[in-house]
Amino acid sequence: MATTSTRAGNDKKLMLFSGRGHPELARQVAAELDIEVTPQTARDFANGEIFVRFEESVRGSDAFVLQSHPQPLNTWLMEQLIMIDALKRGSAKRITAVLPFYPYARQDKKHRGREPISARLIADLLKTAGADRLITVDLHTDQIQGFFDGPVDHMHADRTLTEYIGAKYDLQRITVVSPDSGRVRSAEKWADSFGGRPLAFIHKTRDPLVPNQVKANRVVGDVDGQTCILIDDMIDTGGTIAGAVRVLKEAGAGDVVIAATHGILSDPATARLAECGAKEVVVTNTLPIDDLKRFDTLTVLSIAPLLARTIREVFENGSVTSLFDGHA
Repeated sequence: MATTSTRAGNDKKLMLFSGRGHPELARQVAAELDIEVTPQTARDFANGEIFVRFEESVRGSDAFVLQSHPQPLNTWLMEQLIMIDALKRGSAKRITAVLPFYPYARQDKKHRGREPISARLIADLLKTAGADRLITVDLHTDQIQGFFDGPVDHMHADRTLTEYIGAKYDLQRITVVSPDSGRVRSAEKWADSFGGRPLAFIHKTRDPLVPNQVKANRVVGDVDGQTCILIDDMIDTGGTIAGAVRVLKEAGAGDVVIAATHGILSDPATARLAECGAKEVVVTNTLPIDDLKRFDTLTVLSIAPLLARTIREVFENGSVTSLFDGHA
C-alpha cells in the first residue's frame, strides 16, 4: 500500500511534494516510488500571491520538491520557492528541488553588455529559499550546473528517447542530425547509442536582436535517403526545428524524426511541427502537453521512471551516475 513517505534502513524519511505546474508527472513519479504525493493546501490570493501549507509533518524528512515550469513560468517558479521555504521552516532535514525543465536556462551567459545571466539568478533563488540539492534533466548548457552552490544531479533523457526510436526505426538507415554546430557533441552520443551511425548538422545563422528566429542554411554531412533523427534539448516555437526539416528534405533525406527532451510548444509550434513534413515528433513529459498542443505525429514519453530512480538513488545515497553511464 502506497504511503506519503518511505523510510530507509537508517530511518530516513522520503517525502515527495508537488507544485501545481505539472501534477500528473508528480503522480507518475510517486507511483514509481510506491508512495503518494504529500497532501498540501495551495491557493492564490486575489492579488496573485501564493499560499502553501503541507498537511503532514515534514520534520526530519528528506524532501523532494517537484515542479515543472510551463506557462505561466514565473508563477510556478515562485510557488516552488515558497514550497522550499515552507519545508525549511518546517524543519525538513534535506530539501532537493526537482526541476525537470530548468527555467531561464537559455539565459546562461551575456551576449552583449547590460544583460542578465538569469540562469544563475534562478540557482541563487533556489539556494536562498533553502534547497540543498538540485535534480534536473537536460540543461540547455552543462555550465549551469556550476551556478548552484551545492550538488546538482544533471540527468539525461537520451536513453529514454533512443530506446524508443531504436525499437521503431531501422538502425542501419539512421543518420543523427544536430540542428546546429553547438549540439554536435550530443549528436555523437546519440550516434554511438545507435551503434556508431553517421552524423550531420545544420549550418544556421541567428540574429541576436530577434529572439526565436533562426535561419537554417544548409546541411553539413550526407543525409541522402537516410532516416534522419533530428535532435534538440527543447522545442519552443518550433521555427528552428521546422526549418531544419525543410533543409534536410531539400538535401534528399528520407524520413525525418524530431526528438527533443522538453516540449515547450509555444504558439505556433503545434502548427509548424504538424505541417513541417516530419514523420514523427518525440518529446518527453518534463513539461505538460495539453490536448490543444497535441497533433497526430506527436509522441510523448514519460520521464517519470528516470526521475523516480534518481530520487531513490539520492535518498539511499547511491550512485546517480550509474543511471546514465552504467558505472557507479
